[in-house]
Amino acid sequence: MSDLVDLGPAGERLLAVAAHVGDDQLDHPTPCEGRTVGQLAQHLVGLTQAFRAAADKDFGPLTDTNPDGDGWPDVEPGWREALGAHVPALVTAWREPAAWEGMTRAGGVDLPGQVGGLVALDEIVLHGWDLARATGQSYDCDDATAAACMAFVGGFDEGGTPGLFGPSVGVGADASTFEQLLARSGRDPRWSPA
Repeated sequence: MSDLVDLGPAGERLLAVAAHVGDDQLDHPTPCEGRTVGQLAQHLVGLTQAFRAAADKDFGPLTDTNPDGDGWPDVEPGWREALGAHVPALVTAWREPAAWEGMTRAGGVDLPGQVGGLVALDEIVLHGWDLARATGQSYDCDDATAAACMAFVGGFDEGGTPGLFGPSVGVGADASTFEQLLARSGRDPRWSPA
């Protein structure tokens, strides 16, 4: 692949948001229906490890099974520190051209490396926004990152894809690329905690 997508900006934004999540917010709702802030945080810890392993083609328990098991686990102590270690490792791994080449595996599913990188990017962008919205923080996404994610998400059924995206949400013609991405992934850009 000649044009690698840099996960660095999205990783930095995710870590900035995570640093400002209060312990008193861990039981708050998120845009991920039925999931708390704490569960989302722990989900991010697992997926950043799994997609780092996918980039390195380090096949084993991290790549061969769903990191969340049968459901999103409750938050564990030290989740911020874990993200602080795993996110930079994820970013570094996907900066290697070999990560985007050939086949890899994530969640027990074999997929092209190029797709794996876009899934990893999509996960940290969308869940970074989820975490920010759930905790009253702003979230900015650069146009290049939003466009790369939109190119990936745009290939899925607008009616939703179980386990990945809910049905697409309508937004106005003046919506930014990032707002269109959120809507296409089944997220309402206007979502806020009740």
